[in-house]
Amino acid sequence: MNKKEFLSDLERFLRNLPKDEKEDILQDYEEYFSIGIEEGKTENQIAESLGTPKQLTKELLAAYHIEKMEASSSTRNMLRAVWAVIGLGFINLLIVLGPFLVILSLLVAGWITGFAGVMSPLLVIVNNLVYPGIFEWYDVFFSIAFCGIGIFISIGMYYATVGVKNGFLRYLKYNVSIVKGGNNHG
Repeated sequence: MNKKEFLSDLERFLRNLPKDEKEDILQDYEEYFSIGIEEGKTENQIAESLGTPKQLTKELLAAYHIEKMEASSSTRNMLRAVWAVIGLGFINLLIVLGPFLVILSLLVAGWITGFAGVMSPLLVIVNNLVYPGIFEWYDVFFSIAFCGIGIFISIGMYYATVGVKNGFLRYLKYNVSIVKGGNNHG
């Protein structure tokens, strides 16, 4: 594969990236070819040392989405980063998606528990309005206690969510570095 074919394929695979990001990447690889030719390598040798444009694009997209997640840690950016890392290889489906779903399920369960605790006094009020004859003071006191516990759980879940996001970001970066280390990039 020569320089023109390689860069054409790379550009086609990078079509989902913003234009300026795609141009920067293509410029970097044009320079890589120029430096390789100055060192006496052929275009085919340089292209071969880089790997296939498709695999290279997967790595570049994973790095781009992880970088974007670092800049703005929205749920959308996190899901895109996870999906991009999964796209690096089939084994990543198990290594990345499994832990992500388990941790996500635990976080959702924790947030639901905290929210339910905070909302428990409201449920006692609604219950009293619907069934006014069965009011009990211990319901009020238990719901206030559950509300306090729910507030503490919610505060803990906030810090757990931030910690999990940062830890998972490091895990995704580590996973990408392992995959890149397994490929020959000259």
